[in-house]
Amino acid sequence: MIYQLAPSILSADFNRLGEQISIVENCGCEWLHIDVMDGMFVPSISFGMPVISNIRKESDMYFDVHMMVEDPGRYITDMKETGAQLVTVHAEACKHLDRVLGQIHDAGMEAGVALNPATPLCMVENVFSKADLILLMSVNPGFGGQSYIPYMTKKIRKLRCMIEDAGYPDIMIEVDGGVNKDNLETILDAGANIIVAGSAVFKGDIEENYFALQDVIDKFRGQ
Repeated sequence: MIYQLAPSILSADFNRLGEQISIVENCGCEWLHIDVMDGMFVPSISFGMPVISNIRKESDMYFDVHMMVEDPGRYITDMKETGAQLVTVHAEACKHLDRVLGQIHDAGMEAGVALNPATPLCMVENVFSKADLILLMSVNPGFGGQSYIPYMTKKIRKLRCMIEDAGYPDIMIEVDGGVNKDNLETILDAGANIIVAGSAVFKGDIEENYFALQDVIDKFRGQ
């Protein structure tokens, strides 16, 4: 199983965005988490396609685009053109989730499904065959800097069991929200393997923060 730390640029200093992305990339980071918000599915508005396209010009990282938008199927072709490699859509935002996942694959990208904290796991069990990744929000989406919701650990563990029992062990589980070096090992032990970290990376010394989190992942992987 692969393990990846995916810094979320939602918590970066937008005035120094390119510089701070370069810092994590120079640390050896392979994934970049990009939150796209429309002000409707969540209260905030964040990045659009022009920003992602311009980041792509300067970065070779794997772009993990998390679409917190209503009716995300409208933007799949546009996301492909930005250089995104993985597009994750919210089950709650899709009228026809199966169709949208098919659109993402048809565009040549990997497909993810995101669930808000209170959304039951049964919302995704019928699309395991079309999902490369399932993202569990461990805070209520829309804002950075929130605290991890404790009951999410049990939900991560349950999802890992569900996908193993269904015969899809290669589905990645991503966790996003309130992750820090103190709770990271617990999250990994529950079954997550893609870790989104925003404030835990970009607030303070970025290089020091990145390696502190990566050290936890490396030690867990080596157990």
